[in-house]
Amino acid sequence: MCEMKVLMTGAYGFLGKQIRESVCDLNYRITSVGLEKENKIICDLSKVSPKLSMNYEMVIHVAGKAHVVPKNKEEESEFFHVNLEGTRNLIKGIEQYGRLPQSIVFISTVAVYGLEKGKMITEKQERNAIDPYGLSKLKAEDFLLEWGQKNNVKIGIVRPPLIIGKNAPGNLKSMFEGIKSNRYLNVDHGKVRRSMVLAEDLAAFLPIIAKYGGIYHLTDGQHPSFGEISNLIANHIGKKKIRNLPLSIAKLFAKSGDFAQKLIKKELPFNSKKLKKMTSSLVFDDTKARAIGWNPRSVIANPQLWLD
Repeated sequence: MCEMKVLMTGAYGFLGKQIRESVCDLNYRITSVGLEKENKIICDLSKVSPKLSMNYEMVIHVAGKAHVVPKNKEEESEFFHVNLEGTRNLIKGIEQYGRLPQSIVFISTVAVYGLEKGKMITEKQERNAIDPYGLSKLKAEDFLLEWGQKNNVKIGIVRPPLIIGKNAPGNLKSMFEGIKSNRYLNVDHGKVRRSMVLAEDLAAFLPIIAKYGGIYHLTDGQHPSFGEISNLIANHIGKKKIRNLPLSIAKLFAKSGDFAQKLIKKELPFNSKKLKKMTSSLVFDDTKARAIGWNPRSVIANPQLWLD
């Protein structure tokens, strides 16, 4: 069996590590590119193109900027430098070497839709990203799709929701920290549901997406509630059941936040906008992925896969 040469970005981040572990049984020879010293090719993709010394059959593009709320225009522009220019520079490096890959898998995000609520949203949903993260990923998607069509390269795009795994960054990390410090409250009993996916399952499915190309949502199909997730975490770390903040009281706090924002002209951590997001379900349809073999495990039924 011939060895497949794979070029990978973001190989030493949270999801990148899961991908490397998931393909270790496959006959892949991975060349990693990025800023970390562990990478085989040290390169800041947001600024320059990588200098490659061989051609690759597959590219897995995971690197990107996320999980940060920009405080100014400079921080907003950083999303485009990393997520869009980084993608363009990666492709320039591939083109400069010569022969093009058969496929490229790009880790995008459901933030390209710009939605805060919705049920069983499909990949055909119009993309109306409103934040720098979603917009930068949207533009990177468009660039890759156009380039792939022009050069006859299969482009596989994954738009994941909340990715669940051990030491996960972002919202799951914030929930862990809030529960540990007894600062976390479930609003309206945490009824709101969000699509989630186990990092291990997502990582293992990428070779199949590379084979078919296309755009896919990957979820666990169960779409757990915040109440289910937070109480699992609390039980795991020996905390009491999460306290509840009634919706009526939460609305009063949110209105107070709105009023205070107008006075100080600065956004506060809790306001009506944040409350709406905390109480609106956002669920995605993964039927398209299931048609090519996606068969994920339940986040709630497998806490050993993501709880420390």
